Amino acid sequence: MEKKDFEAWLDNISITFLSLTDLQKNETLDHLISLSGAVQLRHLSNNLEILLKRDFLKLLPLELSFYLLKWLDPQTLLTCCLVSKQWNKVISACTEVWQTACKNLGWQIDDSVQDPLHWKKVYLKAILRMKQLKDHEAFETSSLIGHSARVYALYYKDGLLCTGSDDLSAKLWDVSTGQCIYGIQTHTCAAVKFDEQKLVTGSFDNTIACWEWSSGAKMQHFRGHTGAVFSVDYNDELDILVSGSADFTVKVWALSTGTCLNTLTGHTEWVTKVVLQKCKVKSLMHSPGDYILLSADKYEIKIWPIGREINCKCLKTLSVSEDRSISLQPRLHFDGKYIVCSSALGLYQWDFASYDILRVIKPPDFSNVSLLGFGEIFALLFDNRYLYIMDLRTEKLISRWPLPEYRKSKRGSSFLAGEMSWLNGLNGQNDMGLVFATSMPDHSIHLVLWKEHG
Repeated sequence: MEKKDFEAWLDNISITFLSLTDLQKNETLDHLISLSGAVQLRHLSNNLEILLKRDFLKLLPLELSFYLLKWLDPQTLLTCCLVSKQWNKVISACTEVWQTACKNLGWQIDDSVQDPLHWKKVYLKAILRMKQLKDHEAFETSSLIGHSARVYALYYKDGLLCTGSDDLSAKLWDVSTGQCIYGIQTHTCAAVKFDEQKLVTGSFDNTIACWEWSSGAKMQHFRGHTGAVFSVDYNDELDILVSGSADFTVKVWALSTGTCLNTLTGHTEWVTKVVLQKCKVKSLMHSPGDYILLSADKYEIKIWPIGREINCKCLKTLSVSEDRSISLQPRLHFDGKYIVCSSALGLYQWDFASYDILRVIKPPDFSNVSLLGFGEIFALLFDNRYLYIMDLRTEKLISRWPLPEYRKSKRGSSFLAGEMSWLNGLNGQNDMGLVFATSMPDHSIHLVLWKEHG
């Protein structure tokens, strides 16, 4: 049959077929199949599978599609995005799926962001960073060189690192560039803390001093301790400076005048850490907004109320062993809600409202691990060989980074954590800058930094 005649015949047959009932159509197909040979049957078999498929994401209402997609894991969803442009569009717009996936990776979620494509992109960025952490490839190192004697004191804030040295100087460094911004002559520094205008130093000469960055002038000198001053903290609003010393005391000073307002006794070891912080929870002993002073020695953490009224008595003493058989590591975390400290028994977390121990985290081989930072999602820890990141939801170590032979200190001030906000959850913006810094035997400062995203 000629092509033209065949096309006319086919059109006529099609019109007639469409006018039949379903039963008549079925009978017609059965008859045609019975007349078909192997070539026709193979052609029919290959095309029936395609004709019977239905794109459920295209046919279903969007809300039902999102509900079904929630049952799939993110990796499967990424594969499904390759099926078609329509599938990619629907899956990428499923905000709740990608937000949940990010949360499971320890990512902070800002619910105010409504851009449907945003959270899929965040998840892809998150999965890359978590893979780098797992593969021990998330960090890089650098050094700061400039001191001529041992560096005992370190303090970090807003991208700036202050170092205090036995060479009778303190330096302020821009961590991102490695440049020294200020260098001033001081006394021997055992502890430092700074802000935009001033530097406060605690010294091995038993005194504390306040210096002006711009001129290097000594603005105030605090005399009264009979042992080295290992830790300092201050609050401009209260006009108070606190200090912990090898003479077993904590002193409270008027920041502006240098007058000693009170001496807090009760410690029987060197006071290696003092922290002045606002309380964020209510209890029988304090209210939100109250200023609290924590002081720590080798075995105990003492809690003091403090404010404009200076006379205060110890509210509570915390320890991990009544017989002093277990000592505390010389680091302390206090955010107004929780107190955290490490020991050979593990990582202890106290609830500040009740002073009860909430949990003790005991990862394998914990005896030599010290605390650097503690958040809602992650903790930063280290020992003589490695820097560790722990997922606090599972209490598992998820990453480690090798450390050089750094200078060890019984007071814990020759090493510190850098940026801390990521410990409450990564967000793709806070995983940058300084992670860890420590002083080295050659008087340099060893830095561990976040590596830029690939």
